[in-house]
Parts: sequence; structure tokens; C-alpha cells
Amino acid sequence: MGNTPYEVFINVIGWLGSLEVLVAYGLNSVGKIAAKSVVYQILNFTGSVFLIINTIFYHAFPSAFLNVAWAAIAIIAMSQIFSSRNHK
Repeated sequence: MGNTPYEVFINVIGWLGSLEVLVAYGLNSVGKIAAKSVVYQILNFTGSVFLIINTIFYHAFPSAFLNVAWAAIAIIAMSQIFSSRNHK
């Protein structure tokens, strides 16, 4: 049983999302990027969105829920970052 091109795409998206979240965490943990940086938040947001797509496809709803919360936190953090930049 082979994977369809769509399934391959969903798997690639899932792996890319995992890599983005892991890179963000790793870079933050070793002090290369700050948690309040746009780069950190974009990596978390896009990574979690890719993981949402993957986990919904595979009906892994607890993981999808976690990633929806992760994306929401990133959106809130980015809005605070941009808001503080506009007030300076």
C-alpha cells in the first residue's frame, strides 16, 4: 500500500512543523534567540499550524488541541511584540 501524493505532503508538513518547533525551542534554550523575538514566535506559530494540519489528518485530536493552543500563544506574543514596537 503506497502513500498518495497528498499523504506524502501531509507527512512532510508534519515533519517540517516538528522541526520548526524543535529549532525554536533549541535556539531559545541555548540563548541564540529570545522568546520575545519575532523569529521565535513565527517558528512556533508556523510549526504548530503545520502540526495542526498533520494531526487533524490523522485524527490525533489531543495533539491538534495542543497545537491550536501553541499557535494561539504565538499569536498573542507576536501581537504584544508588535504593539510594544509601535508604542516606542
